[in-house]
Amino acid sequence: MVYNILKYRKDPLMTLEVKNVYKSFGTKEVLKDVSFSASSGSALGLLGRNGAGKTTIMRIIMRFFNADEGSILLDNKTFYPENYSIGYLPEERGLYPKKPIGSQLIYLARLKGLSTKDAKANTVKWLERLGLEDQFSKKLNTLSKGNQQKIQLAASLVNDPDIVILDEPFSGLDPVNAVLLKNIVKELVDDGKIVIFSSHQMNYVEEFCDRIALLNRGTIVLHDSIFNIKKSYPNDNVFVSFTKPQNIESIKNFVDDHVMSFEAQKAGANTEKEAYSFIMKLKDDVSKDAMLRMFVDANYEIDDFHVIEPTLEEIFVDKAGDAI
Repeated sequence: MVYNILKYRKDPLMTLEVKNVYKSFGTKEVLKDVSFSASSGSALGLLGRNGAGKTTIMRIIMRFFNADEGSILLDNKTFYPENYSIGYLPEERGLYPKKPIGSQLIYLARLKGLSTKDAKANTVKWLERLGLEDQFSKKLNTLSKGNQQKIQLAASLVNDPDIVILDEPFSGLDPVNAVLLKNIVKELVDDGKIVIFSSHQMNYVEEFCDRIALLNRGTIVLHDSIFNIKKSYPNDNVFVSFTKPQNIESIKNFVDDHVMSFEAQKAGANTEKEAYSFIMKLKDDVSKDAMLRMFVDANYEIDDFHVIEPTLEEIFVDKAGDAI
């Protein structure tokens, strides 16, 4: 059965909610009371170590199989994926290696409800967008690994989906094509799509995901905006740099009563005894404002002074690295 996708398209403001989902395969419990939400016009990073349950919950959302318990809701109503246009990029490649690329993409678009005319137009559009317009009649296995990944991306977007689920989309891409994909993901977000994005490359997640849901052993251990998550961590590590190189021992003695640890960043200094910048871990009773005031009152010429926030990779290891 082919569904008429276009008649089900909704207002761009949508919220997809995973609510209290459990899933077991035989005696192995894969998901335990998993809950999170993703809204249109923003990207959710679905994170976790290998085997944490990310792919399982993606497949439950698309109803490749059902949850044992729990529900998937769209705007507080039961979500029927057949009524919406969904784009799914799996981690494993699933296209036919010895079939022409263009005919495959048109066929997939037709399966997802597009007319032959629209399917062909969208295929040409995406091949051009990805710099592969001359590959329409080529067989998939004649392309490089990176270009095959780009064709997989085209297959997931050829139906102009409302909901986009990307599982390790940067796999096999060189830096130039990674930038191209980043731009496409940002365009999808700006177009009001719901984007769920899974990757082990934390720098990409941090760049364009507003929120994350972190799975550890089948359980959500973190679900919030990246901003709020970072603010919940201690802000006692500060970076300070000066206009002129400073004597390391002199700066160390100046702050000694106020810091727990002290590290000079020697790059660019005139001698081994001097540095332009320093990293300091403040004592519990010392605020960053008080430290800055100390330097200003002592007439140091400061170029930069800021709190060093944890990276998303550090947060990931903190919350999901218990078995390392």
